[in-house]
Amino acid sequence: MLAVDALNEIGFWLERSSAPSFKVGAFRKAARIIAPLSPEELADRTRSGRLTSMKGIGGRTAEVITQAVSGQVPDYLADLRERNTDPLTTGGAELLAQLRGDLHAHSEWSDGSTTIEQMLHGAELLGREYLALTDHSPNLTIANGLSAERLTEQLAVVADINAAGGPVRLLTGIEVDILESGELDQSPQMLDRLDVVVASVHSKLRSDRATMTERMLGAIRTPRTNVLGHCTGRLVQGSRGTRPQSEFDAAAVFAACAENDVAVEINSRPERQDPPDDLMRLALDAGCLFSIDTDAHAPGQLDYLAYGAERAERNGVPADRIITTWPADRLLDWARG
Repeated sequence: MLAVDALNEIGFWLERSSAPSFKVGAFRKAARIIAPLSPEELADRTRSGRLTSMKGIGGRTAEVITQAVSGQVPDYLADLRERNTDPLTTGGAELLAQLRGDLHAHSEWSDGSTTIEQMLHGAELLGREYLALTDHSPNLTIANGLSAERLTEQLAVVADINAAGGPVRLLTGIEVDILESGELDQSPQMLDRLDVVVASVHSKLRSDRATMTERMLGAIRTPRTNVLGHCTGRLVQGSRGTRPQSEFDAAAVFAACAENDVAVEINSRPERQDPPDDLMRLALDAGCLFSIDTDAHAPGQLDYLAYGAERAERNGVPADRIITTWPADRLLDWARG
């Protein structure tokens, strides 16, 4: 196999198992370093022992490259594949098998760690039919949110990727900030150019109940909103610490989602698990649709869909109410309608 592919796949499996970011980054960096080299030059550097003289190539990554160049599946990769044969969770397998795509994923265009192409390759490894690219909107400057100009550039890149063909359909999208006014942080004209719009609150999460409710209702009632992202904003574990859920009138918010045909996201990230079980059941009783998404910021995190499927199944969410079980054409007809 190609050494670049081996290094990137190692990154994928490490991300899937929530390995430390510095460890994942070492393999991703090594892949970027050797990518410009011709096969002949890479083989020559391997034979002469000059790999480790390249800044960013250490002993482990050099070993992986050497074994790949010699025609082997690197031992380190083979071990990771074997250790990752089991699903991330034992529950929700039946529902997981029905999920066709993922409507919430980030690339290095905002705060993701890899290229669009690498995210797409991760979706391909997992057998997804479609993946929505939903980088952040400009208000979230800490996440390098996309201005209208940068988003326009990204749309052209996505068009080129889809024109080249491939097993996974890349959908255009955005995770747009819900501003304090309840408006969406991107022009209606730009939003109309996208396949999928995920609207999320990222700031002032401790606002009072009435303020947060009105803010969320404003976004839900905006015709171009398709999915309400990680509705409580809570964090229950992980390197960023914990954060309590936002306070809002959940009955009013979910009634508005049902009335305006906005799907409630079941965010699959282990640190979010959002919405909590009680709110998921409330949204189900309100007649809401759901979207099981990963909110992935790296390719290996795309497999987190299993966590969302497990929680949805445990709370009795039927597959026909989950839009990510739908074929792409049906999904897009719904989103644009």
